[in-house]
Amino acid sequence: MRLNSLKEQLIDASQAIPGRDGYPFDIDLPHEVLAGSLAELEHYPHKITLGLGCFWGAERLFWQQPGVLLTAAGYAGGYTPFPRYEEVCSGLTGHSEVVAIAYDPEQLSLEQLLQLFWENHDPTQGMRQGNDQGTQYRSAIYCQNEQDYHQAFQSMQQFQSQLTQAGHGDITTDLRLETVFYFAEPYHQQYLDKNPGGYCGLKGTGVTCI
Repeated sequence: MRLNSLKEQLIDASQAIPGRDGYPFDIDLPHEVLAGSLAELEHYPHKITLGLGCFWGAERLFWQQPGVLLTAAGYAGGYTPFPRYEEVCSGLTGHSEVVAIAYDPEQLSLEQLLQLFWENHDPTQGMRQGNDQGTQYRSAIYCQNEQDYHQAFQSMQQFQSQLTQAGHGDITTDLRLETVFYFAEPYHQQYLDKNPGGYCGLKGTGVTCI
């Protein structure tokens, strides 16, 4: 996962490589940790898609939270339909590595999810996260409705204030509304459950999101 791409400039739609019409693999797979299958993700009403760099450690962070119903590693924020991992790493799809999270708002609020997001990576690093360099490692929040978008924007402003007081730079998080989520290949799903000693790049700034 580390140093797979040194591309640090986002492409536009005209530069994106062509994709495909569907998945070249089965997405109706059981989640290795939580109940349900990955294909059921679209049926949950409360979802958000977050990018904190490498999606292996990010997915584990969220599946461990009470109130999270389902997680999936994938790609979002780009142009190429149904991209493959190698294509995303090339920087020529425009996607970032993300985790789609379905949650029960009676057990876990969006505010709490956003706090986990801000505190467990450095959202000021642009097209990288730690040693992982490339546009696919950018910090990202992709919301499914305007209410969630406005809440995420307010959360970002609040955390920026905390970061500034602590001497950090500006947040570079890619915050958008209603982007398409594509599942990553099966071997990426719940990777750190299958490979407990695998690479995890999560590292926060030490700043608390209050």
